[in-house]
Amino acid sequence: MSFSIHGLAVARGIAVGRAVLVASSRVNVAHYFIAEDQVPAEIDRVRVGRNAVIDEIHRLQRTISLMGPKEAPHELTALMDVHLMLLQDEELIQGVKHWIEERLYNAEWALTTQLEVIARQFDEMEDEYLRERKADLEQITEKVLAAMQGLASPMATATLRPTRKASASDSASEAAADTPLILIAHDLSPADMLQFKQSVFAGFVTDVGGRTSHTAIVARSMDIPAVVGARLSSHLIRQDDWVIVDGDAGIVIVDPSPIVLAEYEFKQRQGEIDRGRLTRLRHTPAVTLDGQKVELLANIEMPEDAAAAVSAGAVGVGLFRSEFLFMGRQGRLPDEDEQYLAYRNALEGMAGLPVTIRTVDIGSDKPLDKSSKDETHLNPALGLRAIRWCLADPDMFLTQLRAILRAAAFGRINLLVPMLAHVTEIRQTLELLDRARAQLDERGMVYGPLKLGAMIEIPAAALMLDVFLKYFDFLSIGTNDLIQYTLAIDRADESVAHLYDPLHPAVLHLVADTIARCNACSKDVSVCGEMAGDVTFTRLLLGLGLRSFSMHPSQILAVKHEVLRADAGKLASWAQAVLTSEDPAATFAG
Repeated sequence: MSFSIHGLAVARGIAVGRAVLVASSRVNVAHYFIAEDQVPAEIDRVRVGRNAVIDEIHRLQRTISLMGPKEAPHELTALMDVHLMLLQDEELIQGVKHWIEERLYNAEWALTTQLEVIARQFDEMEDEYLRERKADLEQITEKVLAAMQGLASPMATATLRPTRKASASDSASEAAADTPLILIAHDLSPADMLQFKQSVFAGFVTDVGGRTSHTAIVARSMDIPAVVGARLSSHLIRQDDWVIVDGDAGIVIVDPSPIVLAEYEFKQRQGEIDRGRLTRLRHTPAVTLDGQKVELLANIEMPEDAAAAVSAGAVGVGLFRSEFLFMGRQGRLPDEDEQYLAYRNALEGMAGLPVTIRTVDIGSDKPLDKSSKDETHLNPALGLRAIRWCLADPDMFLTQLRAILRAAAFGRINLLVPMLAHVTEIRQTLELLDRARAQLDERGMVYGPLKLGAMIEIPAAALMLDVFLKYFDFLSIGTNDLIQYTLAIDRADESVAHLYDPLHPAVLHLVADTIARCNACSKDVSVCGEMAGDVTFTRLLLGLGLRSFSMHPSQILAVKHEVLRADAGKLASWAQAVLTSEDPAATFAG
């Protein structure tokens, strides 16, 4: 039966494919297709991993049998029996073989896919005791996955589909491997999302999240359709269901009828045609109708993203989110040389264009690792994050500053500091930057000059611009956090997403005043938040005097299209009318 789920549209476009349910705790399992001749080996890897866990349980049972009843209670013996029963369950075994043989999933992917199928059956059981056995199933699956780690095939870290020679006998399997897949999960961390770049997934849906949560931001950088905040999607959608992800409307359609499917396939083709037309603007300078030059920069997460930025016609990188170099490493932070090479690679990838590197912004919805989410504080968004975290760990911060300084010897680097609100933080940051230079001098190492900038993303910073303009060469407005903190709304919480309003009068006044004050004293100012890449706001920002936008590469051409059709001079009076209105949204729409 066909039904639809409504969520928040965060990455535009249409995706049609089969659902792949992934529990967030197992999202780091590799997902890739195998060649047909690898099927026996993949099945054997699961068998060997399962047998290793069975042998471990048998050893525990023998040890328990030698203990007294006080040391080995009956409940423990019963638990061992349950785990053995689940490991030897025919449905689990045959299901895993099915996903490997018929869909050409790698062993780990097949195992977790079948886990989700059986877990759904446990959820639907009326008996509470049986429902609770789902946790046992998850435990033994985790054990098998752990046992398989040392048995991984050479492709275990791959995510791309391998090239295979087609034959008459494997046409069905090839068709299965060519079927687009839609990732369905309760939640995905930004580090999880990075694992899916260049992956087999054509779109994704999550139960939670907001339009400017960092998961959504990375989805836009991947340029794949996505819907977040779809509440119970991971419970309502079943493994292998046909799914349509409408990233424009924020709708997920499950098991669509042939008529609906045909309609969305037409929309999908039309979207591809529209994107093809925009590519013709790649080399066109971004200049308004009245001759105002506009700088369109790219936001990137990793050095290899520079290629997409250049391809989209970016004139530089306005935001390199360096924290993505730190994520998903189980606490092993990148050392100075690794960071230096990453920053230098980004510079080289931009072919001489400037690169703005934001110092590490860890915390809130961007933990170092999935397992290290901050659950000890009531509101991590107001806690130890971004520059606060850096100043609390000066050795780590100095390592990053030295790496950035060294990379600056090979090109134009701007250093951007996030979440500053106190003059003491500014002075501490400058002192550490001087110390990093002194340390490099002591080593006799070459380093380059930096332009120093600050993010305006806390209302306190926007209200003390005189101080910021005294200390910094440029400012960058982070509208995502500025809106969050101005309106006291958790931007990752879908339950208050309707209150997240870029057109709120308070937000507009803070943005407009920052732009005007920077322009008045000839200091560079840009917007690097999601407002910059949203064509809905391009004309308003131009009217407010903004001439530098930084966004994901996938958004650059659409924004350039708006710039080329705009008359900035005529937009100024309209923008002021929006700014001074008690209902900016109504004036903006009118």
